[in-house]
Amino acid sequence: MSIQVSCPGCGGPIPFTIGSAVVAVCPYCRSVVARGDRQVEDLGKVADLVETDSPLDVGLKGHYQGVPFELTGRAQLGHAAGGVWDEWYAAFTDGRWGWLAEAQGRFYLTFQQHGPGGAPSYTDLRLGQPLRLASGSAALVVAEKGQARAVSAAGQIPYRLVPDEVYRYADLSGPDGEFATLDYSATPPLVFVGREIGLGELGIPETALRRRREARQVEGVQLSCPHCGGALELRAPDKTQRVTCPSCRSLLDVEQGQLRFFQALALGAKPVIPLGKVGTFEGTPFTVIGFMQRGVVVGGKRYPWEEYLLYQPAQGFRWLVRSDDHWSYVKPLPPGKVQVLARTATVHGNDFKLFQKDNACVDYVLGEFYWKVQVGEHAEAADFIRPPEILSREISQAEGTTEVNWSLGTYLPAAEVEKAFGLAPLPRPALGSVAPNQPFPYKGIYQYWGILTAAAFVIGVILFAAIPRRKVFDESFHFEPATSAEHTQTVFTKPFELRGRRNVHVTVRAPQVDNSWLYVEGDFINEDTNLLQPFAAEVAYYHGSEGGESWTEGSQQAGVYLSSLPAGTYRLRLEAQWEKHQQPVSAEVIVEQGRARVLYWVLTLAALAVVPLIVLVYHFFFEKRRWEDSPFSPYASSS
Repeated sequence: MSIQVSCPGCGGPIPFTIGSAVVAVCPYCRSVVARGDRQVEDLGKVADLVETDSPLDVGLKGHYQGVPFELTGRAQLGHAAGGVWDEWYAAFTDGRWGWLAEAQGRFYLTFQQHGPGGAPSYTDLRLGQPLRLASGSAALVVAEKGQARAVSAAGQIPYRLVPDEVYRYADLSGPDGEFATLDYSATPPLVFVGREIGLGELGIPETALRRRREARQVEGVQLSCPHCGGALELRAPDKTQRVTCPSCRSLLDVEQGQLRFFQALALGAKPVIPLGKVGTFEGTPFTVIGFMQRGVVVGGKRYPWEEYLLYQPAQGFRWLVRSDDHWSYVKPLPPGKVQVLARTATVHGNDFKLFQKDNACVDYVLGEFYWKVQVGEHAEAADFIRPPEILSREISQAEGTTEVNWSLGTYLPAAEVEKAFGLAPLPRPALGSVAPNQPFPYKGIYQYWGILTAAAFVIGVILFAAIPRRKVFDESFHFEPATSAEHTQTVFTKPFELRGRRNVHVTVRAPQVDNSWLYVEGDFINEDTNLLQPFAAEVAYYHGSEGGESWTEGSQQAGVYLSSLPAGTYRLRLEAQWEKHQQPVSAEVIVEQGRARVLYWVLTLAALAVVPLIVLVYHFFFEKRRWEDSPFSPYASSS
């Protein structure tokens, strides 16, 4: 049911087109007007809306999960750490109201959950605490708790918005994009549950969004420093809360395009990537708008690093982190996606190991930042690694607001940073320097080794199966006593057939050789070509006892491999001599083809493993260097 009332502040007409709307903002005098049963109430005036690059606007229509809606209202809420975020109110045709929060290019659609809830009191909330707001729902973790102030508004709003009123809230995050807000302006707290969504899920025509983007396109703003009068440019004027003057190094507050002196900065390091430089990451151009030096102190030693803030209106913010000339590209991560145990954190099923945990301090800043940064600002920081990725957690407090922020970084070689920005060569890490998330450069060798080893194994199995073992000759020979050990006896065998392309193995067995030796020289004689292939085999076997312990040496058989011989008919010429020549001796001679030479196969596999083993040793020392500055090193002495 649509009604129209007169503004008690200026008398202008204010339409209430949605029957369940509680307040409306007068488009003429900015008064927030609440309607009652008999009269309207003026709740006070709100400030003008802060211009942002939001693609949304009051009056846009769309549909979500098949249900049409219209954006009827908008509120801008001030954060204790500075800045505002937008909250849009969607009236659905099924009678529901949707709360659509927009912050840093992300959208969160929630609906009020009625009935008994499991929300604890505000003072009992802890960051990281899991909460299950409804039976059967996923557990969400507390990502932020703080205070918000109603700064501005427009259109029709489904609750009693009072200008400048401050209320407490908590934001919760889930593992699969779930999102919830606890509103402590009421008792018990109001519970809003939903999820992070993409802009495309709202079903708003792209033509309407494009017109909105063109109308709201934000360009750099030229301003003058209130401290020295020098010129400076805001590259993200709708997001910036603090900016430094490039002329006098003053840190300035930014309030709706107005600058105010906040803090004088000492001279710090010069960034190796100039502010304003545009680089391409993931196919998207990002502009460097801020530079920060931070550090931690561990065991009395300071470990500094640099952070470069990247900005792109549609994608939001990213970071480039430089530490000891190693680089990482860092993206924000919803806290609900991370599960933390004592020394591990899990994201997308991957486990990260705790590397460092300490207080990080801001030492120096340049450029623009989306929060009220200041030198000396501290945050409780922890890094978990799974090269080439690094998972970072920061817990910060600002004027009654406590929040946890997670980010996921990926190691970038300096050459890729140079390519992204078109820069001259950047400094390279010192020889032997290993970053916490630097991948081992030769890890691919393990994969190649695995492939080659598997191939050698399969080829060996195929060859063994394709060339079956075959006995071609087996005969025993008796040698009469000889006049001396140097005397030899010669015999010729009956003919036998050899196949081509098959190796040949000769076995000589002499069970009568006991604490003595038998030496056999022989020739394979091709009856068609008279080709000779010599071989020799020695059988030696000794045994005894010494000091009450028995021992043996050698064997009563010996074998020798020969390369393949041309196919044909062969005889063997055997010439034997033996140590105990006064006694007769017998020997069995066996000729086989296709007998697998396992030793060569094993030697091949061993040869393939030589380089990987060397790399494995180097890998061990590489990992040891990675962890040498970590108090959680797995290589640390247990003493």
